[in-house]
Amino acid sequence: MRLVPRLTAALGGLALALGGVVVAAPAVQATPQNCFYYVMEQHPDADPEVVERGCQLGAKGTKESHRACYFELRRAYVPAKIAFDGCHRAGLK
Repeated sequence: MRLVPRLTAALGGLALALGGVVVAAPAVQATPQNCFYYVMEQHPDADPEVVERGCQLGAKGTKESHRACYFELRRAYVPAKIAFDGCHRAGLK
């Protein structure tokens, strides 16, 4: 019967470890492509060329690049929240 508590503890630890990996995974995968797909999914009427250009501007991850990305997307009438989140996704490293 001592095996059951050990197995339960091991599975619980594994679940916690995998949960941490899942939480960290989006930051690892953030790229201009993720920005592009996010914006196009949230606002399908946006011009794909403008969205691509804006997401490329935000790829550096600096405040200036985020601002340039944001204003480029806003010029294409992408809603502010979507533009902000998309540019944030472009610049995470």
